[in-house]
Amino acid sequence: MKPVETRLARLARKGDQRAFAEIVDLYKDKLFHLAYRMTNNRQEAEDVVQETFLRVYKNLDRYDENQKFSTWIYRIATNLCIDRLRKRKAIYSLDAESSEHEGLDGYAMLPSDDRTPESELLLSETQRLIHEAISTLPVKYKSVMILRYLQDLSLQEISDVLEMPVTTVKTRVHRGREFLRKKLEHKL
Repeated sequence: MKPVETRLARLARKGDQRAFAEIVDLYKDKLFHLAYRMTNNRQEAEDVVQETFLRVYKNLDRYDENQKFSTWIYRIATNLCIDRLRKRKAIYSLDAESSEHEGLDGYAMLPSDDRTPESELLLSETQRLIHEAISTLPVKYKSVMILRYLQDLSLQEISDVLEMPVTTVKTRVHRGREFLRKKLEHKL
């Protein structure tokens, strides 16, 4: 039995707009969080999500039903994010603090009944420091770290999304963690 996404893709390929709408509903939030973590910009993340779905719709006939649909759609979104980061690299400042003005997302925080204002502040400050450190990673490490730790993809899934060997993914995860450790060792 094929996964629901594969069946929806097959129906959407035949012109079923409701099936494509279901695909959008299944992935819009996941793709937004991925794009937002990679670009650090809400507007760019929304643009990436929209462009991802446009490309998915235009290229449904290219989707290989033997592959996971999630891998295919994440690959499209990740590549769009990387393209945007490369284009803005010349004007991108590592010291930019635009993410602070947008407030906390809150979705990444684990719910707890025993939170105090002090623990909330400490948790939000820690998350802010980690988010800032991730935003300073070179693109090749940033994409792997976000897919691994924020999107919870396996090493094999990341390998499929980024079209690189699993050993390269492992190396980049290791180097990304080392980079973050050095960046955060005096701050946490």
